[in-house]
Amino acid sequence: MASALQILRVPLARTGMMMMSTQTSHAFRRKAVPLIRNYASGAGEKSSGGGSKLGLWAVLAAAGGGGGYYFWTTQGGGSGPKSASDYQKVYNAIAKILEEDAEYDDGSYGPVLVRLAWHASGTFDKNAKDGGSNKGTMRFEPESKHDANAGLHIARQKLEKVKAQFPWISYGDLWTLAGVVAVQEMGGPTIPWRAGRVDGTAKDCPPDGRLPDGGNPTPQHPRDVFYRMGLDDQEIVALIGAHTLGRCHTDRSGFDGPWTNSPTAFSNSYYIEILGRKWVEKKWTGPKQFVDKESGQLMMLPADLAFVNDKAFKQWVETYAKDEKKFFADFTKAYKKLLELGVPFPEGTPEFTFKTA
Repeated sequence: MASALQILRVPLARTGMMMMSTQTSHAFRRKAVPLIRNYASGAGEKSSGGGSKLGLWAVLAAAGGGGGYYFWTTQGGGSGPKSASDYQKVYNAIAKILEEDAEYDDGSYGPVLVRLAWHASGTFDKNAKDGGSNKGTMRFEPESKHDANAGLHIARQKLEKVKAQFPWISYGDLWTLAGVVAVQEMGGPTIPWRAGRVDGTAKDCPPDGRLPDGGNPTPQHPRDVFYRMGLDDQEIVALIGAHTLGRCHTDRSGFDGPWTNSPTAFSNSYYIEILGRKWVEKKWTGPKQFVDKESGQLMMLPADLAFVNDKAFKQWVETYAKDEKKFFADFTKAYKKLLELGVPFPEGTPEFTFKTA
């Protein structure tokens, strides 16, 4: 996102609002907040790529022949059968906090929640069979202190309010659901989501170094990281599209600035920007990064440019720049897969989709 996920080792925390209709047919996004710091502002409608219907993707009959299907959670704070309506309430509570602080970055916590969900999930190792979102281990040291997770205490602390309202939900479920909420509420697609992650302890923390390094310019680096999770080139490029959200912070990653002019609106803007602008190295004392030559206001990381310097990656960048609907569809599949890595869901675990708040 994120932010990003924050898919690279940079925050997707800071946000803003774009009105660049010449670059994307979905510049007007639902619930976009007015941009501060020299970005254009305005209101608009939710992207057609997102959904707004509540339901179970797997419609099952409840015991006794009545009501909805109930999924038994085994989570701290009170176990019990939880329904689609229970999780919709959690969704709504998360959505409520997204824009409650206009002074935070550019007015939305959405991007940092996408980044939290990504970083909680992207530590999975298919060979070691550990990591991922299942144990909610970023609450503990040393994982909470990993450089890649700098700034994510903000997202975790923000969600404690929701955790207090719904103590039965595990941290892994809460954080991944927050990522789903953030994408959908910022105008992105509806991501099917499943409950069932359980809380672990500090001993379950994955080793440091499993998340990508935004300063690494080689195409092989994201492949090494994402192949370890079991993802392919198309999924990698689809996920990196979450860099349309948020921005980097000098006090976290060392990098600075947003990738797009629409950091609070989920769209295919990242691909349009990276292909459509000339990127030059930024002249400053910080780590190597690039800015657009025209305005100097947008940035790309060395790792971002790897996606246009590699033929196999670039074909997907070009595809998504031209076809936002295709991007939304592929992002939905890849993001759902990412959030579920390493989670041992029981057979028949239902998928939920949610009403936009």
